Amino acid sequence: MKTIKGPGIFLAQFIGPQAPFNTLAGIAQWAAGLGYKALQIPCNHPAIFDVERAAASQTYCDEVSGILAEHGLVISELSTHLEGQLVAVHPAYDAAFDAFAPAALHGDPQARQRWAVEKVRQAAVASGRLGLQAHATFSGALAWPFFYPWPPHNQPLLDGAFAELARRWRPLLDLFDEQGVDVCYEIHPGEDLHDGVTFERFLTLVDNHPRCNMLYDPSHLHLQQMDYLTYIDIYHARIKAFTSRTPNFAATGAMASTVGYQPWQQRARAFPLSRRRADRLQRGVQ
Repeated sequence: MKTIKGPGIFLAQFIGPQAPFNTLAGIAQWAAGLGYKALQIPCNHPAIFDVERAAASQTYCDEVSGILAEHGLVISELSTHLEGQLVAVHPAYDAAFDAFAPAALHGDPQARQRWAVEKVRQAAVASGRLGLQAHATFSGALAWPFFYPWPPHNQPLLDGAFAELARRWRPLLDLFDEQGVDVCYEIHPGEDLHDGVTFERFLTLVDNHPRCNMLYDPSHLHLQQMDYLTYIDIYHARIKAFTSRTPNFAATGAMASTVGYQPWQQRARAFPLSRRRADRLQRGVQ
């Protein structure tokens, strides 16, 4: 607890076309005014943070750090959640995940993956230039369509999916290691790394890589009915980043606790407090 410096905020859900959410300086002033001390910055909004430029220019990284310092802020991590997702996409999800990539790549899964890998590589170098210790991302998913055990699991299929996931991430883990930065996979439903067991499976396949670590968000564990406190006891050595939201777990007689096919507002499990607060903050209401 002695190393905690104060609250941080992930900017992804707030960035938008209206001031103050459309410039780094504006959103930094807004966040500082709410008492935040650190920003987790996504890498898919070049008007806020240009990861390609950051990977190439120490001067640009110094400028970004300077803008935040003017408001008493630092970067906690860069985030490539969307790009990490696209490192590994099962074909069943190609159409859904095309939206995370530039329009020119839609319908071309191989080009989309190459783009995603390059963006994660840029984030690794940029993180090193910025002096960061951790990076937030998703693992992507090649086995997720087979999550539910019906039809019965095909073990060779699952083994192959995890082996391929490890093959794709190993060179990226090595690059982050060169930069002195931990890769923190957010343990999250929809990712192949969605609980401790799946993380362990992946960790073994990347030879217990020292940069293979976790972003711990207890809300995602709670919504999977996991013991999220014991999880810390088991995996504390690999937890290198932390976020938290307020989950709603409300199964009904008509709808299961899984998210199903319902719209966001109608799901039995969701994040209502975070959702309402995001809406209020976007409208300038604290």
